[in-house]
Amino acid sequence: MFVLREPWKLQSLYETLEKSLPEKNFIVSCFVLLLLWVYGAIYNIKNKNPFNLEVLVDGWPDYQTVITRPQKEEMKDDLDYYTNTYHIFTKAPDKLEEVLACPQVINWEQSFQIQGNWSELNAKMPWFIHSKYERDETRTMLFISVNTRKLKKSIEDKIDVMKLPTVKENFRTLFLDASHAELVNEHWDFGKNERSLKYVERCLQNFPGFGSCELRMGYTVPKYRGQGNMCQLAYQFVSYLTPKNMPFYLHVAEDKKEVQKLMRSIGCEESLCGWHQWTCTPKKYC
Repeated sequence: MFVLREPWKLQSLYETLEKSLPEKNFIVSCFVLLLLWVYGAIYNIKNKNPFNLEVLVDGWPDYQTVITRPQKEEMKDDLDYYTNTYHIFTKAPDKLEEVLACPQVINWEQSFQIQGNWSELNAKMPWFIHSKYERDETRTMLFISVNTRKLKKSIEDKIDVMKLPTVKENFRTLFLDASHAELVNEHWDFGKNERSLKYVERCLQNFPGFGSCELRMGYTVPKYRGQGNMCQLAYQFVSYLTPKNMPFYLHVAEDKKEVQKLMRSIGCEESLCGWHQWTCTPKKYC
């Protein structure tokens, strides 16, 4: 594996991945979603790279595996698995264990996360991780819509059926900033600690409005639930993504029935693979 540094190669890789995204009537496969994670990361690298990510490939131009990760200088805290996160897309899962075992790919001295939607990835971890690391796996439900124009129309129809106020005239989107980090962190199921607060602050500093591909950290204050606010926020988000031809996805906890219902009602496809997050911590830190 080596770092892909040349801008023209990154652009070529981005375009190749983009061509692999299905347009419509697709089956939400693990292959497609692993691709989406990496595709979204490369999109951010191309657009100012706010989290200082880099891309590794196992060959060029005929690559089989693509990995995105933070640059080395970003991973200064050995216990900060919010930063030390890897996204992996591979056409050759049988070779993945060999790839992950390479010391140049993952810093095995740190706590880290691997996020994806392929449940078998756990079995592809190098042999030594089973004896030297404490692992925590989180699974949620994953929803996706590659065709954002179709999704936007579905949301418009739902807003009309629910007899909600006209979006453009009566719904005002206010963007959060870093001063709201504690509020977000307090209600984020994966947060509620100092390292997550730092991560949320950085997200709000770099993405005060809409980012790309993935929607995260959604929350409605209890007394405002059931009023269509999340539906109208989804409309604003998708309206932003549609001109950019960006796919849209989010993961939802299994107990969030109302959010799941909303996603299905506006036409988002549910992945049978689900969303998985593996948090791995060396036992020396436990």
